[in-house]
Amino acid sequence: MSTTTSTDAPDGARHAADGHDLIRVHGARENNLKDVAIELPKRRLTVFTGVSGSGKTSLVFNTIAAESQRMINETYSTFVQGFMPAQARPDVDVLEGLTTAIIVDQQRLGADPRSTVGTATDAHAMLRILFSRLGRPHIGSPQAFSFNVASISGGGAVKFERGGKTVKEQRSFTITGGMCPRCEGRGTVSDIDLAELYDADKSLNEGALKIPGYTMDGWYGRIFRGCGYFDPDKPIREYTEKELDDLLHRGPTKIKVEGINLTYEGLIPRIQKSMLSKDVDSLQPHVRAFVTRATTFTVCPDCGGTRLTEAARSSKIAGMSIADACAMQISDLAEWVRGLDEPSVAPLLGKLAHTLDSFVEIGLGYLSLERPSGTLSGGEAQRVKMIRHLGSSLTDVTYVFDEPTIGLHPHDIQRMNGLLLRLRDKGNTVLVVEHKPEAIAIADHVVDLGPGAGTNGGTVCYEGTVEGLRASGTVTGRHLDDRAALKKAVREPTGRLEIRGASAHNLRDVDVDIPLGVLTVVTGVAGSGKSSLVHGSIPAGAGVVAIDQSAIRGSRRSNPATYTGLLDPIRKAFAKANGVKPALFSANSAGACPACNGAGVIYTDLAMMAGVAVTCEECEGKRFQEAVLGYRYGGRDIAEVLAMPVAEAEDFFGGGEARLPAAHKILRRLVDVGLGYLGIGQPLTTLSGGERQRLKLATHMGEDGGVYVLDEPTAGLHLADVEQLLGLLDRLVDAGKSVIVIEHHQAVMAHADWIIDLGPGAGHDGGRIVFEGTPADLVAARSTLTGEHLAAYVGG
Repeated sequence: MSTTTSTDAPDGARHAADGHDLIRVHGARENNLKDVAIELPKRRLTVFTGVSGSGKTSLVFNTIAAESQRMINETYSTFVQGFMPAQARPDVDVLEGLTTAIIVDQQRLGADPRSTVGTATDAHAMLRILFSRLGRPHIGSPQAFSFNVASISGGGAVKFERGGKTVKEQRSFTITGGMCPRCEGRGTVSDIDLAELYDADKSLNEGALKIPGYTMDGWYGRIFRGCGYFDPDKPIREYTEKELDDLLHRGPTKIKVEGINLTYEGLIPRIQKSMLSKDVDSLQPHVRAFVTRATTFTVCPDCGGTRLTEAARSSKIAGMSIADACAMQISDLAEWVRGLDEPSVAPLLGKLAHTLDSFVEIGLGYLSLERPSGTLSGGEAQRVKMIRHLGSSLTDVTYVFDEPTIGLHPHDIQRMNGLLLRLRDKGNTVLVVEHKPEAIAIADHVVDLGPGAGTNGGTVCYEGTVEGLRASGTVTGRHLDDRAALKKAVREPTGRLEIRGASAHNLRDVDVDIPLGVLTVVTGVAGSGKSSLVHGSIPAGAGVVAIDQSAIRGSRRSNPATYTGLLDPIRKAFAKANGVKPALFSANSAGACPACNGAGVIYTDLAMMAGVAVTCEECEGKRFQEAVLGYRYGGRDIAEVLAMPVAEAEDFFGGGEARLPAAHKILRRLVDVGLGYLGIGQPLTTLSGGERQRLKLATHMGEDGGVYVLDEPTAGLHLADVEQLLGLLDRLVDAGKSVIVIEHHQAVMAHADWIIDLGPGAGHDGGRIVFEGTPADLVAARSTLTGEHLAAYVGG
């Protein structure tokens, strides 16, 4: 007779395993958090609110999600952990009840030229398998349809042991790839303007080269003088055909100069490797300007921009090649895949159809699989990352979202809300950082952080239901039901910017006049053609300042002072006041503490474990040499100045003995965009998304231009900050500027002088002007989706 021990709880008693229904956080101090203690219900939708910089990201991403991922990583062997990013334990006392975290943030997808929407998801991989099985003529394995795999072949003699003897045989191999050999899978070829590479009337020794970094003073000069392929004292215009070819096109060649082995390479192949093969936005500003000036990119004549070989394009299924499939709008491609009746690949077709339907369901059906992933907005990139989770069978995991409604029209926000609720209803915990009232309204639980930003934030101001938030009296609660009213009178335009026959992407020969001297808002559902119209027809250049959604770059050594150029006048003022060189007042140059090289902390790499950062004992985290801290300006040393908040620094440099107009002007703009609380020496890596967006806006406001083009400036902004942004836009217009804003936020639409609405749908269902006029006319007509939502917003 066997006996079993039951672990079931007595009748009426709760099972011990059912008691873990909360995520408990106690003593969270990451970044600006001040010993935060909260309890979050599992299998519910929790929304985190608060002004930009209040600590939402620090709590959700840098504490809860980061610890969950760190603990999962620790379950792997140390060998595997060595290949994974090492994460330090967040600064928190207690974290209990964590589940596996799946993070869906707004980090842009890789901007590699060969990365597309198809390669960034599983869709392109499945298409390649499909064509390798069904495509006729059959040309090879799935890699024969990949534009990232080049065709190569080779052969030679190999030796191996067989039966105790050394046998020598001839072997050959062939790999059939789909990469177009002309453009190497990029779809475009570059043409270089030789006049931008050199001045033909000068010799090399006279400084003929115009390429950044290519001077005759260093190694390049030694190579050019010692290679013997041309005379460095002869003007380039007088070079023979052979000499010019050696200067421009010669392949890598080993040479010996002054007894040292070096490699000579022509200018064009060297530039292609060092500059043109990289993402243009990742280059330093002066190098980026050179590349933009010296090169033009045109569609590859061999592959027609498809990136694929002729063989890959010739293999077809039902008259469709893989290049045709990738060029189709995803919603149409999903219909085509469902129309294929091939039992031999039925599981593959089912999975591919589900993936493509997920694109449509999430509001990205207007994209194509060939779309470069680097061109997606932050909101689009986040939704692409969501696709792999929509049909997941996983339950009891924690999904973490960072403003999933960014870039969405009010009409699309309802669909996003439905997706978030579906994830919750499967039994998952959903944590969302959000500012939009429509998204906050669906929350089961709300955590409001504040009361302010930066050092004025980091505490929990409210925790509970949405109705309780409305009555709480917090900044978010007071502004939750704010509605901007339509203006009683709109400004009269001072001129017109004519756009004729705009046909970029999905635009259909659009003719439109954009009024100048007023605030113009261009709106429409996501994918309707707004960015194509504005950025494609109003290129940034003479008189135009374009502020897009591209991320600002910066390491932990970068800060608002270095990014905005504020540090330059400050350094010069310190140098002039003390009679020393300006480089001493840079923590990245001569004034850096020698122990920590100006970082303020000393990093110790512990291989597969998280590295340790210890405050430098010599400079005590101030980053400068002790001698440099002895120099003062206005009674403060450089470390004290960099520790100031923007608002304090504005007062400091605004008058008295420390008056510095050049610095005050930059600081004034930072205050105008609502960043008065930010430390001017605070590392950029600690800034939130909304803070980075406004920092970029403040920087560009200093540029001379008559037309300002802004792409969703409300991204990452709290409801209370939107009002301040509207005041800033009004000041720009009142100063004689023309402001054109691409925006979905109804408060900005209501505040506009003129609205241009594109649609009626997305992709090939959009690309047309469906309304032009004042916001009042749009509300009265209610003829478009935008009109309906704006009318509901203003109560019209």
